[in-house]
Amino acid sequence: TVVRLGQERGEAAEKRHVHRDEDGRGYVLPLAGEAVGQPPHQLSQKVAMINGVDICGQIARQFRKEDMLEFDKIYVMDKSNLKNVKQMSGAYWDESKVDLFLNELYPGGNQDVPDPWYGEEDGYHEVYRLIGKACDKIIEKYSSIQNSKFKIQK
Repeated sequence: TVVRLGQERGEAAEKRHVHRDEDGRGYVLPLAGEAVGQPPHQLSQKVAMINGVDICGQIARQFRKEDMLEFDKIYVMDKSNLKNVKQMSGAYWDESKVDLFLNELYPGGNQDVPDPWYGEEDGYHEVYRLIGKACDKIIEKYSSIQNSKFKIQK
C-alpha cells in the first residue's frame, strides 16, 4: 500500500510496479490520496504515458484504519502522511508496518517524496524516476525473501 496526499506523486511509477500474490492481492499498490475519487493530475498522466503507462483510469480512495490489518506494509510519501495514517489507524496502528517510501532507497534518511505540484513538468519526471527506483528496491527486497507469501510476477 502506498499512501500519498498529492496524487501527482508517482502514480505511474507505482502502477508500473504493482505485483500480485497468488490470491491476486497487490503488495505495492497506489491506494490513498488527498483527491479522493479524483483521477491523477494531468501532468502525472502525461509523464506516465510518455513512460508507457496509462493511469487515466486510476482513482484515489481514502485510507481506512482496516488497511492496517489488511496490508503487510504501508508506505507513506511524507511525514505528514505518516502522522495522518497514525491518527486514522487509531487502535489498529502498527508502527512496524508503516514507513516513509524513500527509506527503501535511502535507509534511515526519513526523506519526503518531493511534491511537484507547484513546479514545472520536469519535476514530475524526476518524481517518476525517484519512485521507480524506490519501487525497484522494494521489489528486490521482497523477492529475496525465502518462502515468502509474495509471488513476484515480472
